Amino acid sequence: MKKPAKLSAGTARAWQRMLSGRRLDLLDPSPLDIELEDIAHGLARVPRWNGQTKGAHIFSVAQHTLLVEAIARQKTPRLDRTGRLAVLLHDAPEYVVGDMISPFKAVIGNSYKAVEVRLLAAIHVHFGVPAALPEKLRDLIKSADRSAAFIEATRLAGFQAAEAKKFFGKAPFLPASIERDYLTPWPAEIAQKRYSARVTTLLKS
Repeated sequence: MKKPAKLSAGTARAWQRMLSGRRLDLLDPSPLDIELEDIAHGLARVPRWNGQTKGAHIFSVAQHTLLVEAIARQKTPRLDRTGRLAVLLHDAPEYVVGDMISPFKAVIGNSYKAVEVRLLAAIHVHFGVPAALPEKLRDLIKSADRSAAFIEATRLAGFQAAEAKKFFGKAPFLPASIERDYLTPWPAEIAQKRYSARVTTLLKS
């Protein structure tokens, strides 16, 4: 992928200061500037569905990601450590760029995508996940993500089942335990802690 031209002096900055102290360059992100604590903190405070969900708390991207991983494990019980990490990291760039809803992506086109792809590649390298995932794993992540979207849409975001089916496919069959454990929105601190703990557990396994 061709790199964009360097910003000239006086133009808007293209980096973000993280709470860890890291300075992440959005045009050329380095795996060395990626920190789990920054990702977990950010994703726990980024709302799914633009915040238009039921409950006392937002339904965060961190909680969504844990739901997607639980669904992926249900679909593929023998999914290996690298695969599970890839699932947990599939929305990780949103700790920097936020979670743009699909209708807004359709309005602005794909200009944001190059930044997201670079960030995800740097994140993967940092955590020892291949920058380019095998097609089978990409398909699993997409399938689990759509299943999660259907559940969230109908349980939390006010969609009727027929409407959700149109956008996200048929209703998934999932154990009651997944819905019970992952569909009550958590406070940001809990989402952050659970996301960080899950990634750390896999990194140590």
